[in-house]
Amino acid sequence: MAKVSFKEYSQGQGVLFPMSIDSKIPEDSAVRLVNRIVDELDLTDIDFGYKGGGNSSYHPRMMLKVLFYAYLNNVYSCRKIASQLEQNIHYMWLSGDQQPNFRTINNFRSLRLKDNIHGLFVQVVYMLVEMGYITLKEIYIDGTKIESKANRYTFVWRKSIEGYKEKLEAKVRGILSQIEEGIAQDNEPDDDLPTPINSKELKQRIAAINKENRTKKELKQIKDLEGKHLPKLEEYEQKLEIMGDRNSYSKTDPDATFMRMKDDHMRNGQLKPAYNEQIGTENQFITHYDFFPNPGDTLTLIPFFESFQKCYNKLPEKASADSGYGSEENYEYMQKEEIEAYVKYNYFHKEQKKSYKNNPFFQQNLYYNQQEDYFVCPMGQHMHRTENITRKNKSGFVSQIAIYKAKNCKGCPMRGSCHKSKENREIEVNHKLREHRRKARERLTSEEGLRMRRKRPIEPEAVFGQMKFNKSYNRFRHTGKDKIKMDFAIFAIAFNILKLYRKTTKKRKAVNNLRKNSKTSLFRVNLNPLNQKVEDLSFNQKILENAAA
Repeated sequence: MAKVSFKEYSQGQGVLFPMSIDSKIPEDSAVRLVNRIVDELDLTDIDFGYKGGGNSSYHPRMMLKVLFYAYLNNVYSCRKIASQLEQNIHYMWLSGDQQPNFRTINNFRSLRLKDNIHGLFVQVVYMLVEMGYITLKEIYIDGTKIESKANRYTFVWRKSIEGYKEKLEAKVRGILSQIEEGIAQDNEPDDDLPTPINSKELKQRIAAINKENRTKKELKQIKDLEGKHLPKLEEYEQKLEIMGDRNSYSKTDPDATFMRMKDDHMRNGQLKPAYNEQIGTENQFITHYDFFPNPGDTLTLIPFFESFQKCYNKLPEKASADSGYGSEENYEYMQKEEIEAYVKYNYFHKEQKKSYKNNPFFQQNLYYNQQEDYFVCPMGQHMHRTENITRKNKSGFVSQIAIYKAKNCKGCPMRGSCHKSKENREIEVNHKLREHRRKARERLTSEEGLRMRRKRPIEPEAVFGQMKFNKSYNRFRHTGKDKIKMDFAIFAIAFNILKLYRKTTKKRKAVNNLRKNSKTSLFRVNLNPLNQKVEDLSFNQKILENAAA
């Protein structure tokens, strides 16, 4: 039997020359890509809030590299990042073997990056533009709800607060009427509705009460007004002020609104504190993001475009989104800003079906005589305009609605299929929206529209899937809109770097396969992922001006 031999093993063995960490990092590693991207970022005009004096601080460029690489590897906790700096050779190489503790990392992330990270995100996007991966000319928009860090059961509801406040006001009015008849204004007519009482007015009325020659009961009521009812009224007013236009908010994260979540852990669609996150993508890179308190997507499109314009000083030429964004207000805005809108509307897919097209009773299928302004019902009866009404949405946009009514539906053999009203048939028509939908239908069914529609489900939807399931980024770790935007900006930068790394790695492998299969030397290319275009990418003054703007 052959003698078994083992390699020499000694933990305390010394070396003649010190080992270089760089030699242990593969040339095609993602950590090198993070390192070179951050080295290209311009930090000269960024104020991280360092005051100077005292002990020296860790370099912000090193801290950025560590954070981006941590988020790229699904490490979001500052304690875990600090642990990686002590154990992981990639983190050691990025930090130069410096080891900031978790408090230092958290302070840099939460305080120093809060106002600066969005500009760095824009710089990275411009890098991708220079490398040819995106153009910023087209954008695919979608939204998702992400749960807040807030306690799920610390809710404040508008209806409850308004109800409590109304009862308190009635109680205060009753007490004031008993104490001071003149202040309570009992001489007003009985049919007048009681006016709301605010805390400022209540203070004035309490101050106007003469406390002399009052009974013990009246003095106790005055004391209750000052010490009990007035603070409660101020509390209700403060809660309504925090709530703003929303219907709810969380006590532990006032910026979060209670929304019904699809991916509820209890599988029953519970209301939980969350943010409505809107992103824009191109070639599956995140090109823009924003957060909103309203659960629906309709009212988010215009402010999303406005924030996009603030970042890049321009708007995209083409936009694609699902039917949740297909409102008159949004179509009007995109038409005004000359954005080619490939945005669906309700019933778009239903309209393509034969059962819908062949149904003569649907309003959209009724013949409309534009010159004489009337619709023709399936029996040939003219439906003339009877009145015009206006409707205002939550954002204040006013829509003009025309009402058309048939003169006589009595005895019509088609009445049961036509409508279920006991009166004559009446339809509401928004002519502007009708025209916008006609144009949208033409764009969506065109060759370019079909291309945009094919790409839309694999653009933002794929990003959300990777974000929530592959990257485990499905609940925020901070409270407050400013901090969650900061945290997502770091995530978006890391996400884009990882996407760039995968695309360049795929190209490198394809070239390697070609070289293996070829007997010639036609494919001698530099295979370093960034050397293809980043080597030549100098962040010139023009790009810096655009990013700063």
